[in-house]
This record gives sequence, C-alpha cells and structure tokens, in this order.
Amino acid sequence: MSTLHTVNKSPFEHRTLRACLDVCQPGDAVLLIEDGVYGALPASPEASALNDLHERQIEVYALEADLKARGLMERIANGVSISDYEKFVALSVAHNTIQSWY
Repeated sequence: MSTLHTVNKSPFEHRTLRACLDVCQPGDAVLLIEDGVYGALPASPEASALNDLHERQIEVYALEADLKARGLMERIANGVSISDYEKFVALSVAHNTIQSWY
C-alpha cells in the first residue's frame, strides 16, 4: 500500500517535511506544494534527506505552478521532478492513500 505525501510548509520555518520523510516507505511519493517547494532547493535543511529517498525507492516532486510563483524553477535540486496539475492527479490516483502534511 503506497502513500502520496503532500507537504505545504517550508522546511526553513517548519519541521513538517522532516516528519514526513521519517515515515515514508518504499513505493511512496512526496509532492512539495505551496511553500513546501522550498524543500526542493539544494540549500534546504532536508536536501540530503531528499537525496536519500531515491535509494529508498521514494519519488520526490515539486508542483510547477508553485515553483514558478516563487521564482524557483531554475533552482531546484537534482532528483526532484517537476509536477504539473495533471501529474498531481495521476499521482493521487496511483497511490492508495494521500497524506497531507500541514
């Protein structure tokens, strides 16, 4: 049973992303939305933890519209995939549950 985790808080201000990463299991996916997209930066407090997710077979995405709104499109770390709204829906359908981290 896989879970899509959505995180909307900046890791520079909250520990929400860290809490999410601590419970992720192989086959899960993490989608950074709203201010959560700051977690996709190479300088993010959770950058090395996000890199480790690939070894654990956990995909990481950042929502394109939120990256654009914050001027971050060209600044995201390697290994973070960009998701449009269509991909967001596809991820929601592909996973058994959705866990929102606020």
